[in-house]
Amino acid sequence: MENDVYIHPSAHVSPEAMIGRGSKIWINSQIREGAEIGENCIVSKDTYIDAGVKIGKNCKIQNGVSIYKGVEIKDDVFVGPNACFTNDKVPRAFNAEWKITPTTIEKGASIGANATIVCGITIGEYAMVGAGSVVTKDVEPYSLVMGNPAKHVSYIDQFGNKVERKQKQ
Repeated sequence: MENDVYIHPSAHVSPEAMIGRGSKIWINSQIREGAEIGENCIVSKDTYIDAGVKIGKNCKIQNGVSIYKGVEIKDDVFVGPNACFTNDKVPRAFNAEWKITPTTIEKGASIGANATIVCGITIGEYAMVGAGSVVTKDVEPYSLVMGNPAKHVSYIDQFGNKVERKQKQ
């Protein structure tokens, strides 16, 4: 880890985690072994980042977010407070042979507060997930989705403004 990384004294960061330059890890956060966090990220208080999770550069992970093994978050992603990512399609406490189902959040996507991201999906570039939504299937790039289950509401531009038609990629 670089010396320009800030880690709050109450945070638990594995020495086997990789934290990029300029990143800040705040109060009571836990970052497990093998996790990779890119440059200039903010990991806010009370977050959990599981073993092997990959987070790109310039990401903002808000308070109370849980990101489990099998999740990859690309550059410039915003994850709102208390959002949760799953990694098991059929969770059972007694299943010792469960398998991780990967999830990918593409560049520039935003995930609203209290959203749940069910594993095995991709949220496309610059897509936006409304607060409280439950995402159960892939989200198109430049798409705004909301609800439970999350449904397409409109297309948006890179800045989150509604537009008439899908943006060129």
